[in-house]
Amino acid sequence: MLNAILIGAGATAFMDVGSLLRTRLFGTPFPDYALVGRWIAHAAGGRVFHHAIAQSAPVRGEALLGWAAHYVIGIGYAGLLLLGWPDWAAQPTPGPAMLVGLGTVLAPFLIMQPGMGAGFFASRTPDPNAARLRTLITHAIFGLGLYAAGLALHAAFP
Repeated sequence: MLNAILIGAGATAFMDVGSLLRTRLFGTPFPDYALVGRWIAHAAGGRVFHHAIAQSAPVRGEALLGWAAHYVIGIGYAGLLLLGWPDWAAQPTPGPAMLVGLGTVLAPFLIMQPGMGAGFFASRTPDPNAARLRTLITHAIFGLGLYAAGLALHAAFP
């Protein structure tokens, strides 16, 4: 459990740094986790699908909720990595980390984007292919982050 927490939080932070660098270097939008929090809060109240989540009523604490969910989800994905490859943390390799990282792209494509009004596979966004590519890159960076966090944890606690 501790490995999942450390690896997942590390990988999520790695992904956030990657998103920040892409924002600064290429002007790509940084993910707005407050909108994720808004979506989660509305879903908890029974409304899962929105025309555009940015136009839905704001929810008190949505930024904190969104950021917390972002890290809890990352930790959960690390837990899946460790369930699928129980000995991985003892000897991290890039293959399983990248497989899990890239596999996680299905959650936004099939659940979050449709629920938030962007459509399946970002089909309702102004530039679906650019949105898909950004999402794919973000999740590939998360996969690299899983590997980097696994290596760091292994180096700190061999």
